[in-house]
Amino acid sequence: MKPTIITSRHSSKYHRCSCALAMLLAALAWLPATTLAATPAAEAPAAKLPLEKLRLQPGFNIDIYAHVENARQMAQGAQGEIYVGSLRAGKVHMVKDTDGDFKADQVRLVAEGLNLPSGLATRNGDLYVGAVSEILVYRDIAAQLAHPGATLPSAEIVTAELPQERHHGWKYLEFGPDGYLYIPVGAPCNICLSEEPEFAAILRINVDAKPAVLEPYVQGVRNSVGFDWHPDTRELWFTDNGRDLLGDAMPPCELNRVTARGQHFGYPFFHGASIPDPEFGAGKTATDYVEPALALDPHVAPLGMMFYTGGMLPERYRKQIIIPERGSWNRSPEAGHTGHRLTVALADATGQMTYEVLVDGWLQDNVAWGRPTDLLQLADGSILIADDKANVIYRLSYQP
Repeated sequence: MKPTIITSRHSSKYHRCSCALAMLLAALAWLPATTLAATPAAEAPAAKLPLEKLRLQPGFNIDIYAHVENARQMAQGAQGEIYVGSLRAGKVHMVKDTDGDFKADQVRLVAEGLNLPSGLATRNGDLYVGAVSEILVYRDIAAQLAHPGATLPSAEIVTAELPQERHHGWKYLEFGPDGYLYIPVGAPCNICLSEEPEFAAILRINVDAKPAVLEPYVQGVRNSVGFDWHPDTRELWFTDNGRDLLGDAMPPCELNRVTARGQHFGYPFFHGASIPDPEFGAGKTATDYVEPALALDPHVAPLGMMFYTGGMLPERYRKQIIIPERGSWNRSPEAGHTGHRLTVALADATGQMTYEVLVDGWLQDNVAWGRPTDLLQLADGSILIADDKANVIYRLSYQP
């Protein structure tokens, strides 16, 4: 199939619902500026976090691995170092455990002043960073960081053809089994129908091509900030954040499975298991769209999911999906516990899925002291958990 060239529009066209102004103000209330000054928590270890308030399954333990400002997606480098993107901070950091005690003793700034650089990936020694409308690459990043006191690494632009809208414009990046870099582009709104096909989609790009051309992979995806490929089938699975302003109980967030390129997952017409949208669902047929593999709880804000393939956790978790749920702003105090936890989506031999909590307790008395955002599996089978509110990375381990 001939690739579809996607170009950036400076003036997007999309149809909003009649309550657009209210939704826009509510959804953008927290939207960060391009950069912020470093907070004291980023420069020195933060005040002691209440890890004892976390509720874990028997045998599990959680510790602080590193203090990193506004930690979002993580990616591991060729020499064991870990790169960490941010959102509000506009920065990328490198952290490294040089003595093997599972606590990082190096935290180094890689880049600053970037536009929501939450998503990043590594390949062949290069670091790729998603900064809203651009994908940047830092070639041979470890070598650029090899000399203490050196200037910040330099970057090249892979593409600057992504949309410039910051609403759901932050990225999550991963290289797929096919060698393409996969890039989600969220809807530029809470609920709207865009005339531009790159919105509400997952795109991919061959970064080795000259020129590198963006092409659509799947559509109808409101805002995916996490995906991974099944270790056996190589099928893409992704989480999707459900729309806001339909109440505490509607609609569910989603875990989706891609079985073919070009599939449409329903947004903005349907949510969850064929729940019609009150503004855009009329006249549409649910069977024209792919239903989620699993309906997650409403407003949990599922982010950087991954298939667990290590050997440390109990066997029942192997090749199952672990999901950090950051928690949504769109909830009332009466909603009870929504997000702010780690969950596991378990598939049995027949493919039937269940959903359970693995770690809970980042929300206390309806106030969040931490918000998990991404996961990274270490070589020993333990799991790193980024937290962009507590400005830390945790290490989750297991011993019977």
